[in-house]
Amino acid sequence: MSHISDDKLFSHSARVKGKVVVITGAANGIGKETALRFASYGARVVVGDLDLAGARSVVSEIEKAGGHASCIKCDVTNFDEQVEMFEMAIHNFGSVDIVIPNAGVSEMGTFQQLKIKDGKPVKPSVTTMNVNLTGVLYSTCYLPYIWQAKNNPTSLHAAAHLAIHYLLLNQKEGDLKSLMFIGSVASWLGIPMGSMYSGSKHAVLGVMRSLHPTLEMKGIRVGCIHPFFADTAIVPTPVKLVLAGIPLTPVHRIAGGIFYAATDPDIATNGSAWLLLDDGPLFMVPREEFKMGVYKMIDDRANSARAALTGIGAWVRFFRDVWRITGNSIVFAILLVGLAKVVYDYIL
Repeated sequence: MSHISDDKLFSHSARVKGKVVVITGAANGIGKETALRFASYGARVVVGDLDLAGARSVVSEIEKAGGHASCIKCDVTNFDEQVEMFEMAIHNFGSVDIVIPNAGVSEMGTFQQLKIKDGKPVKPSVTTMNVNLTGVLYSTCYLPYIWQAKNNPTSLHAAAHLAIHYLLLNQKEGDLKSLMFIGSVASWLGIPMGSMYSGSKHAVLGVMRSLHPTLEMKGIRVGCIHPFFADTAIVPTPVKLVLAGIPLTPVHRIAGGIFYAATDPDIATNGSAWLLLDDGPLFMVPREEFKMGVYKMIDDRANSARAALTGIGAWVRFFRDVWRITGNSIVFAILLVGLAKVVYDYIL
C-alpha cells in the first residue's frame, strides 16, 4: 500500500484540459471543491444539484476565473433528472469524460428505532439509501435507451449504462474516461447508529469493484475514494462533537484525491480504493489488497486517534472544537451533558 503526497495530487492535471466533468452534489462541500479544482486546470464542468442557487454560484465562480461550466437542478433519486444532466453536458460541451456521482447525505431518520402508530409499525425513511446508493446506481444502471437515437442514431442500444453510455459517446482511443465513486471509511467500518449510511457506502465500494473488470476493457477508469469525516455540512453536529479533538480530513485533500484517482494514467491503479483516514496523506489500496490488511490499518489508525485523546493537549483540542461548533456557552453546556451520556452508554 502506497501513499500519494500532496504535491503529487495534481501531477496529471494536463490530462483534464478541455475535458468535460459531470458531478452531482457540487453546490457545496467536497463536490464544490472538486468542481473548482477540475475547472482550475481547464476542465469544463457540469454541476447537478438540488440546491440550484448554490450550483449557480459555483458556475459563476468558475466563469469569473475564466473557466466554463453549466448547472442544472438535479435530484439524483429522480432518474429522468439525471438523464437531463447528462444531456446538458452533451449539448453544451459535446462529450462526457469524467463522471463523479458525489451527491450524498448522512444518516436520516431513526432506522434502528421502530415507530408505532395506531398499534402498527410505521414504514421507516430510507432517504439515505435512496440518495447514497440508488442515486449512484441511476448513474450506472442498465436501461432501455432510445431517446438519444433522435439526434445520434449510432447511440441506440438495447441496453446501456447511463453514465457509461455518455462516457463512450465520441470516445477516441487514448481519451481520458473516468467514473469515480465517493465512498467513506463507512465503506469498510460499521458506523454505530448509521446503519443506512454504512450500508450505502459498503455498497458503493461493491458497485465499483463489480464494474471494474468490464469497464477497464472499455477504456474507462474507475475508483472509489474513502474519506474519514470531513468538516462539511453532511456531518451532523452531534457527530462533530463526538469527534472533537480528532483531526478531520481536509476537504481540499479529498478533492485532490478524487482528482488524482480520476487522472492517474497508470493502468495498474485502475479499480483501486483511495483512503483518506485522517488529516494525513492519500493512500492507494490496489484491488489485490482488498483484504484484512486494509481493515487492520484502518483499525490501527482509529485506535491511534482514540489514544490521542489523552492529556491536557487533547482536552484543549476537544474544547476548542466544541466551542467552534457551538459558539454558545449555554448550548455548549447542554451538549456536553449529552456527550457525557453518549460516552457513558456506548464506551464505558
